[in-house]
Amino acid sequence: MDRWKYFAIGHRDHRICNPIGEAAIDELVELLALPRDARVLDLGCGKAELLIRLARRWQCRGVGVDLSEPFVAEARQRVEAAGLRPAIQVELGEGSRYEAAPESFDVVSCLGASWIFGGHEGTLRALMGWARPQGLIVVGEPFWRGDPSPAYLRATGYAASSFGTHATNVETGLRLGLGLLHTWVSSPRDFDRYEGLQWNAIERHAREHPDDPDNGERLGTLRKGRDAYLRWGRDELGWAIYLFAKAPFPADGS
Repeated sequence: MDRWKYFAIGHRDHRICNPIGEAAIDELVELLALPRDARVLDLGCGKAELLIRLARRWQCRGVGVDLSEPFVAEARQRVEAAGLRPAIQVELGEGSRYEAAPESFDVVSCLGASWIFGGHEGTLRALMGWARPQGLIVVGEPFWRGDPSPAYLRATGYAASSFGTHATNVETGLRLGLGLLHTWVSSPRDFDRYEGLQWNAIERHAREHPDDPDNGERLGTLRKGRDAYLRWGRDELGWAIYLFAKAPFPADGS
């Protein structure tokens, strides 16, 4: 089974390919308050929804990088349809191998793709390298709501060390010298919508394309993941967006 085709089918009805609501994304866009012609780098950009919203609101320029050919193709189509092709460039490739001058972007983001850099801390360190001295860093990362149950870990292949807590996700950024500006935590409704759209899309694809040879494996993967989500994940796994400032804040608040 093609991994990227699985994700493309499962996310065919998503514009935001993460378990977060549009209101949170819109608030993030407003809080960034970018100057005209600011430069934004989004690694693991999916369908380029964040870049499109930023370019519309702030007339900024953006680069998106994603490893999924279907996502990149759709992102380019969406950028073209929005009339933003001069402002937004979408590249196919692995974010960790993207080459750009150090400290050359006003905002650097990576939402839900920290595996590119080996985890949350590695992602923050990498993004810091591309952000200007006064730049902003945006990351989306899972977190444990409490101690994960052994049954959930066995069902998903996660380890207890795979993620931190919401607090430790913040503390990691502070320890690296970043300043915390805001967080947005996904609600159960956000997660249900994100998961449910995938269930619907993959089940419908199997009905609409009965000759697809990967239907059986794809449905098996989906249903195993759905069961784990309903039994444990909905209560045990959270997700949040973290907005950090690269410039450190004075320790005494002055």
